[in-house]
Amino acid sequence: MIVAIGGPPGSGKTTAAELYARTHGAVLVSGGRLFREMAAERGMDVAAFGAHAERHHEVDRQLDDMVMAAVQRAALEGRDVVVDGRIQAHLLTRANLRAYRVFVTAPVDVRAKRVADREGKPERKALEEILARERSERARYQAIYGIDLEDVSVYDLEVDSSELHPEAIVRKIHKEATAWAKR
Repeated sequence: MIVAIGGPPGSGKTTAAELYARTHGAVLVSGGRLFREMAAERGMDVAAFGAHAERHHEVDRQLDDMVMAAVQRAALEGRDVVVDGRIQAHLLTRANLRAYRVFVTAPVDVRAKRVADREGKPERKALEEILARERSERARYQAIYGIDLEDVSVYDLEVDSSELHPEAIVRKIHKEATAWAKR
């Protein structure tokens, strides 16, 4: 089974995906982690690399090709896969790959606090970076793929992570995904 977990920056999608993979023995493919690694290889932070990607669409194409190839490889090996990232649910849908698609969200102030705590920066700065990143991603994915990140219709489940612990989120995802897989 493929489980795709998407959502805005700081929503908890990566935390949920990592915990899901550990708890259920799934292969983890993290679009966010790969993007951060690509940025680090070029000596850039995520915001600067996002700005670079706005001018160089091959960055997103390369990243998305790597993610999709890893997901397909694991699925062909008969492994369960959990993939996190902003557009993976959209790309899996377009590729006609059967996947349970989850949208994890939280209010922007909650997300900003999480990012601030994780990265050791003021909440105001984290908020500004989140908003800039969201603008950049909306523009890039619309230009490259014609994907509207505001369109959540591709998702099977939406989870607000602001009041739930990651373990509860993963239990909910697993329960719903297991029922979905039996249909």
